[in-house]
Amino acid sequence: MPPPVRFGLVGYGFGGRYFHAPLLGAAPECEFLGVVTSSPDRRALVDEDSPGRSTFGSLEELAAAGAEAVAISTPAATHSELTDRALELGLAVVCDKPFALDAAAATRSVELAERLGLALSPYQNRRWDSDFLTVRRLVADGTLGDVVRFESRFERLAPDAGPGASGGGTLLDFGSHLVDQSLVLLGPVDSVYAEWRLRENGLDDDVFVALAHANGARSHLWGSWSQGAPGPRFRVTGTAAGYVHRTLMDVQEDVLLAGHTPATLGAEWGAEPAERWGRLYRGGAGETVPTENGAWDTFYPSFARAVRGLGPLPVDPRDAIASATVLDAARRSATEGVVVSL
Repeated sequence: MPPPVRFGLVGYGFGGRYFHAPLLGAAPECEFLGVVTSSPDRRALVDEDSPGRSTFGSLEELAAAGAEAVAISTPAATHSELTDRALELGLAVVCDKPFALDAAAATRSVELAERLGLALSPYQNRRWDSDFLTVRRLVADGTLGDVVRFESRFERLAPDAGPGASGGGTLLDFGSHLVDQSLVLLGPVDSVYAEWRLRENGLDDDVFVALAHANGARSHLWGSWSQGAPGPRFRVTGTAAGYVHRTLMDVQEDVLLAGHTPATLGAEWGAEPAERWGRLYRGGAGETVPTENGAWDTFYPSFARAVRGLGPLPVDPRDAIASATVLDAARRSATEGVVVSL
């Protein structure tokens, strides 16, 4: 076994506290050095959650403490600046979504990492959602036939909670995952159409994005903070069968918020209870399909191996450019009311 990669975390808001710190702390391939935050309240939370864990006032302090890599989980508008500064300090970087506010900024960061020879990966943990892994399995083994339409939703009724300014709006926040999953499943996009509703603060609250893929398939993607009747998480239509998964959020989110980690749950990590499983349809009532175990816990070990030169990155950084290009087109489409060709 190579020595663990010495990792720091920048930011200790909701994402850093619940979606990064527990997974970093549970990965034997990573040595979690501590958290970069200037907030006294966040420092107190770090000490409450992990007594004795170090905090740092800056990336420079973290690098001086011997860090080799950093995960960035801060407000969206700071992602590119922090990513580039960390790379310039010689740190490998994992950056949460949205990786950048636009494709130009994403490209600059990716090219900087390539020039410096440093590992850089977008944190697209939703590729390892239990339901999405199940969709990929049903596509790969031919159960669905050729996919003709992919419907995907992140819909919630929480108008007071979001869209938060830190996420950059619903298109960038939820859309980063929705678009990434559609590109992973169906490949490049030829055209983009989008609609959105803006709040008085200028942030988009409810979005719809339609993608026409180069292979002829279509993706219909919804993201909302104000949907009282959420649709199914996935409905995937193929030439041989269709698949519907109705549960909105992956079980890994629930268990992390409850204080569990891969280290505490072991083999039970990511297991969806049977009542949450989706159904396969060929007309009629359909049949229940066991859901794959979610695997968010594989991201950081995979990234650590890539830092050591022992394997590929869990997410290719150029995938972030592809997603940002689609999101840029969606923003233009929603603003101007046009279909944007890529």
